[in-house]
Amino acid sequence: MPEGHTIHRLALDLERDLVGHPVEASSPQGRFPDADRLDGRTLRSTEAIGKHLLLHFGAGRVVHVHLGLFGRFRRHRRPAPPPRDTTRLRLAGPDRTWDLVGPTACEMLTSADLRSLRARIGVDPIARRTSRADLDRTFATLARTRREVGAVLLDQAIFSGIGNVYRAEILFLLGIDPATPARDLSRRDFDAIWRKARELLRLGVVERRIVTVRDAGRRPPRREALHVYKREVCRACTGPISRTTSAGRSLWWCPTCQPPRREPTRS
Repeated sequence: MPEGHTIHRLALDLERDLVGHPVEASSPQGRFPDADRLDGRTLRSTEAIGKHLLLHFGAGRVVHVHLGLFGRFRRHRRPAPPPRDTTRLRLAGPDRTWDLVGPTACEMLTSADLRSLRARIGVDPIARRTSRADLDRTFATLARTRREVGAVLLDQAIFSGIGNVYRAEILFLLGIDPATPARDLSRRDFDAIWRKARELLRLGVVERRIVTVRDAGRRPPRREALHVYKREVCRACTGPISRTTSAGRSLWWCPTCQPPRREPTRS
């Protein structure tokens, strides 16, 4: 499933190609009948929140897209080739056409639906709307849960946009044992996680892929772009990487660089 940087990059690319222009909208597959309500309307703005994409057409028309495991957008120069039979939504602008295939969700939202969606999505490290009050509430939520921080980072109702790769890399770079109960994290720990998530997701938007290894500005090849995820040897200590299951997903970490804490630190 795409992590948050992919959706933010997608929002920027759609904005560049389509925002400010009337679009030709259709649903070749027929499973998004509301496409007719968008045809000929101007796309006003795009927005990413975690793993959710919002397309704002004005007059209360908001399209919500969640790619899920199999969804993807395909971008074509105009004139575009005929759409595939599986194309849920086609949006054609003056120069580019975008086809959405296989999403988990593609739906028109009412104002109430949009408020409900925003309310159930956790804080996004690179969203425009996050406030200090949002972070205070999120830290208070962590302070009440016994769940491991490795599991909490995948809970999209708490942190949105952080997926399996980012959680492993963030915890490694901060030296945090993923089995640490979230309530044992200090505010300093929480702020460090937030800053590191912002740094890495923003880099992912620029690079169009997840990169956590930086070598004097050199762009590492994909197989060398990560510290612990799906690795066998730690880059820092050369010791073995451990693997477990957390929140139903495989989690990689270094027992040497991310040792268990002996006692909680709440300051």
